[in-house]
Amino acid sequence: MRVAFFTDSFHEVNGVALTSRQFDAFARRRGLPFLSVHAGPITDYRVEGEHRTLELARSRAAVPIDRDMSFDPTLPQRKEEAGRLLKDFRPDVIHITGPSDIGILGAWLAHRQRVPLLASWHTNLHEFAALRLNKLIGFVPAAARRKVTQFAEDQALAICAKFFGLARVLMAPNQDLVDLLHKRTGKPVFLMERGADTVLFDPQKRARTDDVFTLGFVGRVTPEKGVRALVDVERALLAAGISNYRFLIVGDGNEREWLRHNLQRAEFPGVLRGEELARTYANMDLFVFPSHTDTFGNVIVEAFASGVPAVVTSHGGPKFVVESGVSGLVGDRDFAEQAVRIVRDPELHRSMRAAARAKALSMSWDRVFEKVYEAYAVCLAPSARHIKSARLAPSVTR
Repeated sequence: MRVAFFTDSFHEVNGVALTSRQFDAFARRRGLPFLSVHAGPITDYRVEGEHRTLELARSRAAVPIDRDMSFDPTLPQRKEEAGRLLKDFRPDVIHITGPSDIGILGAWLAHRQRVPLLASWHTNLHEFAALRLNKLIGFVPAAARRKVTQFAEDQALAICAKFFGLARVLMAPNQDLVDLLHKRTGKPVFLMERGADTVLFDPQKRARTDDVFTLGFVGRVTPEKGVRALVDVERALLAAGISNYRFLIVGDGNEREWLRHNLQRAEFPGVLRGEELARTYANMDLFVFPSHTDTFGNVIVEAFASGVPAVVTSHGGPKFVVESGVSGLVGDRDFAEQAVRIVRDPELHRSMRAAARAKALSMSWDRVFEKVYEAYAVCLAPSARHIKSARLAPSVTR
């Protein structure tokens, strides 16, 4: 199948960008006819055998939505330029990753050129909107603020669901979202999990010689990641009489300075990539990920591949990745106590390290994207608009 892939993120540091780069690499390895469309520093079009890349530079009208992401309202206006290249590529299916400027462009071109559209959900934008609005209107009384943010979240979800409903077939990274999107859109929804690079991320890259228990976090240091809960973890450690610890916070964001002032023992190396990131993971003892909004948690799988168990919340996608009591623990109100439990139990910690690595070894990027191509086949089926279940169990809602 000839696939045109319009992605929200590619060069940025986030889970969507990582998945997009891995998908691009998968298509290259397999020699598949693939057109990758994403934002870039300059507008550029490249053809390398069966693989094509269209990068579109955003204009000065682009509005920042995160430290390394923006939305350019003028980008969809370049539909004639992109449309000519798309028509020359002759895609069988167009795949978009969300309601970004690039996603809107892809959805419009799918409609204009009558190409079947598949959409994969990666980010809970409605929850992000509510969390950021809550912080913005912090001066409003708590009861009124809850009503306002809940209304905003509901409306944002309705808008996102309507946009995703334009596609024939949807994909989502966890079963809760599979069920939610199917209920909201009535479309077939397939499970699209994530893989692990178990060569790059490897416990053998551990180089520490001290015995300080290191609790790590990797990701955007922002409100939607729930990072202030790390201070609760530190308080619980100290209350339990544990003082031989440190936090290692990898990433950047507007909560970084707050954490710097409120954590007693923490290091902040900033954004890391490649081998440096792999060594940092391997030097951790426990991964603490307090996010309530992540739809999967690529960083958890990277930690697992490095032999590092994780403590996650009972909200969102991470709870589907961690087998509680085996490769880590799942907690919510007791999130901090779950971390303390692992720190205090060396035997449990040792068994969890082995289980985490074994779990990562079972998660292949190739297997993930082979499932995506199976979903494309459903999208291309003449009856795709009317499918309520499919033969990819257990990856499709019923």
